[in-house]
Amino acid sequence: MKALKNIFSLLVAIAFNYQANAQSKVVNTVADQKSYWQISARGGYDFPLFQEDFQYIDYKGGLMGGISVNHYWKWIGIQADFDYIQNKPVTNIGDSTSYYTTGPNGLTNYPLDVVTQRTTLTRMFAGVGPSFKLQSKNNKLTAELALLGGMALINGGEILVEGKNSTLTPQNVPLTYHSGFDNEKALTGKAQARFNYFFTNSLGINVGAYYMNHFGVNESQKNQLLIDNGYLANNTNGGLYYGAMGTIQNPDINEGNPIFSNFKTESISRVYDGQGTNQREKIKLSSVGVFAGLTYRIMPKKQKPIVETKTVVTTPIVQRYNLQITAKDKYTKEVLPNTDVALKNSKGEVLKTGKTDAFGAVSFKDILADDYSIAGILNTVALDSASAKTGDFKNGETLRKEILYTDRNFIVTGKVFMCNTSTFLTGTNVILENNDKAFRKSTLSDSEGNFKFQMPEAGVYKLYSKKDNYFSQIEEITASNYNRDKSLFVKLEICAEETDCGKAINLKNILFDLDKFVIREDAKKELNKLVRFMQDNSLVKVELGSHTDSRGSAKYNLTLSQKRANASVAYIISQGIEKSRIAGKGYGESKLLNECADGVDCEEAQHQLNRRTEFKVICPK
Repeated sequence: MKALKNIFSLLVAIAFNYQANAQSKVVNTVADQKSYWQISARGGYDFPLFQEDFQYIDYKGGLMGGISVNHYWKWIGIQADFDYIQNKPVTNIGDSTSYYTTGPNGLTNYPLDVVTQRTTLTRMFAGVGPSFKLQSKNNKLTAELALLGGMALINGGEILVEGKNSTLTPQNVPLTYHSGFDNEKALTGKAQARFNYFFTNSLGINVGAYYMNHFGVNESQKNQLLIDNGYLANNTNGGLYYGAMGTIQNPDINEGNPIFSNFKTESISRVYDGQGTNQREKIKLSSVGVFAGLTYRIMPKKQKPIVETKTVVTTPIVQRYNLQITAKDKYTKEVLPNTDVALKNSKGEVLKTGKTDAFGAVSFKDILADDYSIAGILNTVALDSASAKTGDFKNGETLRKEILYTDRNFIVTGKVFMCNTSTFLTGTNVILENNDKAFRKSTLSDSEGNFKFQMPEAGVYKLYSKKDNYFSQIEEITASNYNRDKSLFVKLEICAEETDCGKAINLKNILFDLDKFVIREDAKKELNKLVRFMQDNSLVKVELGSHTDSRGSAKYNLTLSQKRANASVAYIISQGIEKSRIAGKGYGESKLLNECADGVDCEEAQHQLNRRTEFKVICPK
């Protein structure tokens, strides 16, 4: 695979070098502008990389042939391949050796002539997948890469190696054997790099290389060579996959003629004993190959030019260029999406406008070489402008310029959601304020709940939303917790809960000291959220309810909860809410949220759930 990558890298380098040296006067042909078909035939040599445990058998390279059909749209396309590959099984046992230990008249180390019988291993592959190309300006040179998947049919590769001596009985001694493969179908992947050179607009030559991998190919259960040579009965269903240099106990083997019984080295075998022990293996077959061939490109028909019979008018070719602008933050170097960009001519007239993408870039295409100024605005703040001069534009190159955001304010951005859901709230008034600095900004969330503010580098700010009949959470932002030189954006989410009349909404963190009903400082922050809700909804009337757990007597808990409710109401009235708009009610332990009633043993967390302060909008009569 590494060799294939190196080959493709070389082809790409050659293609780019050829393109760079192409004469500027050559114009692009139709192949650059429209899709086209391509057919390639090839022949070459395949080098197997089989991963198997055979000690005395190997598979050698062989011839291959194939055809490819491509359809391209610009630089990307689809390719279909068919390949036919042959490999030959061989043995590494020498032509003459001494394996037989006992011969006539007591002779030992009797020499045997090694004889090999085999069937050619054939592989047929059909697959399809994406293809990619690089192409020179004059279209004569292309480098292609294809990644294909498909099926392969694998057959043959059976090999039997025997030692023979005419004076011995029996004359044939089996040395090693593999059953090969019997029309096995395997999922297959192929990566191919190809280089084409076209002599004409259509006809060319190709050279290339490939890597092919078959995923798990079962060994054959047929033993035809063993049957043909009398080692197995004709009615044998198969059971020997691989064996070498030893005795194999197999009920399918003819009695009186045991295979692999006369050798000095250790036995190696894979068999099926007919009783459930099956040593058949999936062999990983892969190979690399090189090839050369012909390529034919089927070009689209050119439109015939319209010829005027009276007057021939020629229009001079005007060179046009592309300009790409990137918006960045000066201090953090962050790219800035959704920045409005305008391209102006030397008179200050706006010629083109655009908005930067997720990478902070926007492109203006097909423009003339001229003197331009480039302006940008992000969230009503102007970026430092840039300029493009006539001499900056180069043939065949995109001119790139940057505009910088230099404002020291942070940008607070985020979404408004309905609490405990993924539903965003549109058209919601989102407010960022700092009462100490008399700072207040507001904006409406867009169709996807998004909002955006600028926030100074110093101070503590509150972020909340305002929408009729919605109770908003309040986020507190301390600007000094952020470093403007490292971050421009402060990203937050806020949620609001719908206040249907009669629906109880829990006010979190309204805590009282044991047996006390004095409002603590930490409870005022949460009560202030209710104050703001009532200020924003001036016609709403609210009941504020206080609840206790079941510990203590019911009478005591009812009295304590009423005092706490009254204290909470008094604080809210002190913040400017009319007394007629809010009422306090103590429920004691009468509305427990769980089973922790009198006499029930509960943990502190369960009791805490019952100790709560809630409010609900009073339904109109």
